Amino acid sequence: MFSLYIHIPFCVRKCLYCDFLSDAYSTELRAAYAEALNAEIKREAGFYRNRRVDTIFFGGGTPTLLTEEQLEELMETVWKNFDVAEDAEISMEMNPGTADWKKLVRMRQLGINRLSIGLQAAEDELLQKLGRIHTWKQFEEAYGMARAVGFRNINVDIMSALPGQKLADYEHTLQAVLSFEPEHISAYSLILEEGTPFYEQRESLALPEEEEERQMYDLTEKLLRAEGYHRYEISNYAKDGYECRHNLAYWRRTDYAGFGLGASSFISGVRFQNTRSMEQYLMGKRSKEQVEPLSREDAMEEFMFLGMRCMAGVSAEDFRQQFGTEMESVYGKVLTELEKQGLTAREGDRFFLTKRGIDVSNYVFAQFLL
Repeated sequence: MFSLYIHIPFCVRKCLYCDFLSDAYSTELRAAYAEALNAEIKREAGFYRNRRVDTIFFGGGTPTLLTEEQLEELMETVWKNFDVAEDAEISMEMNPGTADWKKLVRMRQLGINRLSIGLQAAEDELLQKLGRIHTWKQFEEAYGMARAVGFRNINVDIMSALPGQKLADYEHTLQAVLSFEPEHISAYSLILEEGTPFYEQRESLALPEEEEERQMYDLTEKLLRAEGYHRYEISNYAKDGYECRHNLAYWRRTDYAGFGLGASSFISGVRFQNTRSMEQYLMGKRSKEQVEPLSREDAMEEFMFLGMRCMAGVSAEDFRQQFGTEMESVYGKVLTELEKQGLTAREGDRFFLTKRGIDVSNYVFAQFLL
């Protein structure tokens, strides 16, 4: 399994909760970035000449702010320089406020087969509070266009625990999204990240009480399960066969190469990260700086807390194959204690979170830090 991540840091404006590496760059700077991105992919592709690409993910920012010409050149660069599997999952994030019929048609022609639409909420008032650039109507139009041009694998992102959001509001968002029958739904709770406007305003934000937030969390699983979506990761739900293969690659710690500003790579147990400085990136310097290879202990920790994010949990046999030792010889006491607390369970050689464990997953993950 080998994946590519391509970062497009453009956005119309930053949302008030967003701490992603993105900004409202000028048209001229976007063009310069696209040129530098193509150059980086061509320059680095040789290191992966013998790898077949199974998934590609265009993230941001808002990748659909690329012009048609920039998108075509970028996809041409990928196709020419990588061995992309015929059945590769190729995803692109889209803000509903940037949907364009002509561009969507071209995206399908270029091989993009999965769309991830950032909705967040179905109420315009809440969207305005978040600093989103779109309305619910624009989401409806964008989704309709995506279906009309042939997208048959669509994810919709939604958020809970928003300022001023009530349980009824969140239920309305869930029901509204379900009426469109997307193949995948990602449902996240708002996190106040340092450096964002929301973090600075945290004392004055009218956030839901803890009990109401818990009710939203429980409602998500209940309603989505009733409509045929299975929860395969803490925040992700899919119809059968539509789990995001790219994200599963991250959680399973398989190799991936990242391109673009600040993009990370993970190759043979070593992490790399591009510069986060736009100025340096545009200069075309070799920007991937090798981070120290993960220690055996760090790798085991990652195996546990990334794997346990998924409902399938972690396999003792996979652990043995990767680390040459028994999982229970390293984590036996932890697993026994967590099972006593009702936070994990075991089936065959797999260990996974219980419903109660999912609710306190951060606590569970912390127990695996050696």
